[in-house]
Amino acid sequence: MTAQGASPTHAADLGRAARLSVAPMMDWTDRHCRYFHRLLSRETLLYTEMVTSPALVRGKALHLLNYNAEEHPVALQLGGSDPAELAEATKLGNQYGYDEINLNVGCPSDRVQSGTFGAVLMRQPDLVADCIKAMQDASDAEVTVKCRIGVDGQTPEKVLPAFIDILQAAGLRRLIIHARKAWLEGLSPKENRDIPPLNYDLVKRMKAEFSDMHISINGGITSLDQAEDLLAAGLDGVMIGRAAYHDPAEILLSADRRIYGSDHAITRRQAVKLMEPYIDRHIADGGKLHQITKHMLGLFSGQAGARYWRRYLSENAHRAGADFRIVEEALGQIGAE
Repeated sequence: MTAQGASPTHAADLGRAARLSVAPMMDWTDRHCRYFHRLLSRETLLYTEMVTSPALVRGKALHLLNYNAEEHPVALQLGGSDPAELAEATKLGNQYGYDEINLNVGCPSDRVQSGTFGAVLMRQPDLVADCIKAMQDASDAEVTVKCRIGVDGQTPEKVLPAFIDILQAAGLRRLIIHARKAWLEGLSPKENRDIPPLNYDLVKRMKAEFSDMHISINGGITSLDQAEDLLAAGLDGVMIGRAAYHDPAEILLSADRRIYGSDHAITRRQAVKLMEPYIDRHIADGGKLHQITKHMLGLFSGQAGARYWRRYLSENAHRAGADFRIVEEALGQIGAE
């Protein structure tokens, strides 16, 4: 279950893949989640959970880089603020064959702030630029950044264009903007995902101002209809987070056709069946069923039997000896598509 040394996706192909991406989400977008999402969409760009450069370089936690070759195109998101250390972490990401290395300049959690990375770095654009340059010098894969429109008392209309200008001068060519300000004081990470108002118009203006950059938008996007509207408005890409996780079929099953013009098509039931060999291998390697099925709970959202599917897997996937038969039993209560 480890992919290593694969050739990165060509930059032009990666730009196409980034028309739609699934956001990096801590505790959610692990390799099991990404493998499952890849079955639903062959085209969508997938992101890892954030991995900190200290964990890789100082902690030698290289297991955090493990993924499945089927996940390509897949991006590694790094957290850090030391250019030399980020360069070393980027080299490791390259050795594992990630298609993109992304720097987190958007996460508002207390843990991230204490490490002086994430959204707090929006106050230090010159340091971010130094990090980008060091990562690019160390990378065969494209280096990108995911940021907010500003933090705390900053005025996004002033801060964001100045921030992007510095990053572009450092060589950055692709940027993902979460269209909310991050409040590092007074709001929890969960509240930061919902309470600060969205400002899509500002992100659109940034694309108009920095027309030669590939700019994706993130934040509050819950449907492919929204994604198509934002692409039609001139943005290069759309990143979807929680909606893609909680209702993956709604976002990903028709993404290849609607966003990429591909004829790839699969049903929910087919996706479940295709997970069988993956689950069998995971359990044979000593893994647990629930480590995978927790990412599949939302597959039948809105369908007959969805509640039973969620409940049965939630109650039984933790049992000793649980294997794919549990999934089959749950699937048996779902109506034919």
